[in-house]
Amino acid sequence: MIPKQISDIIKGKANELGLLDCAILPVEFLTEDKSRLDDWLANDMHGEMGYMARNRDKRLNPELLIENAKSIIVVLQNYYPDHTQEDNSAPVLSKYAYGTDYHFVFKDKLKQLLQFINDEIAPCSGRPFVDSAPVLERAWARKAGLGWIGKSSNLISLEHGSFFFIGELIVDIELPYDKPKPVTDHCGRCTKCIDACPTKAIVADRVVDARKCISYQTIEVKGELDESLKAHFENRVFGCDICQDVCPWNLKSEPHKEPGFEAHPKLLQLKKEEWQNMERPLFNELFRKSAVKRAGFKGLQRNLKFLASNKEE
Repeated sequence: MIPKQISDIIKGKANELGLLDCAILPVEFLTEDKSRLDDWLANDMHGEMGYMARNRDKRLNPELLIENAKSIIVVLQNYYPDHTQEDNSAPVLSKYAYGTDYHFVFKDKLKQLLQFINDEIAPCSGRPFVDSAPVLERAWARKAGLGWIGKSSNLISLEHGSFFFIGELIVDIELPYDKPKPVTDHCGRCTKCIDACPTKAIVADRVVDARKCISYQTIEVKGELDESLKAHFENRVFGCDICQDVCPWNLKSEPHKEPGFEAHPKLLQLKKEEWQNMERPLFNELFRKSAVKRAGFKGLQRNLKFLASNKEE
């Protein structure tokens, strides 16, 4: 097969698997992202996420993740839902957490893509990565021409907005590489995401201080939440979509077609009182396969009590 055929076959399979976009790049050191990562870490903006500092070298150099790594396939997976929570007064769950944990759904697709390459292109070894290993996913997606890094620090696509996951498949064979042109920054003078962030976590253009981020507070923090942020959570109980919800580019977002991301039938109908009075059996029923299990029942209860105490004051 000629290189273009190989590339088209791989991208065709990615499309068949329901992925939004796909690009193939050579593995290399992310030189231009080094200083940004180092500055962010030096300013302790990673908070309790010590793994960010521990795996700093691997984040910049994929060759440290996969022996003899040659190629990286970067793909996007839409998670924008068709329906959202019905009770406007209920604690708000991030849209990405409605259905089955994306780590499983998305990674399974990448495993299928890896098997397909082995069967149809050439024998190879590789590993899928979905936000659970030290890969600078947004840097690779930007490098692949799949979007630009917006002022919120999210990757934004001209075609799809930003409600998608980014995944990578790193393999030990050379593939036909794309020659993408960097996507022009289309944020312009817009500052909607910066203005809308209730905790002012976007501390500079494209710089997020995780310690102030509602997603970080409700998911990553293991102890008590930051009392200084109590009045600014805007009823977010797990994760936060505010900077994405206000982004004009997300007017382009279309509902996903992934059955695994469909919400549990009861979840979107859950009333405020049902959230506040939730006990473990209901938690297990709603979130048995959900990313919410990362916080766990105790973590979700902590978040709910934090929201409730704010309204009592």
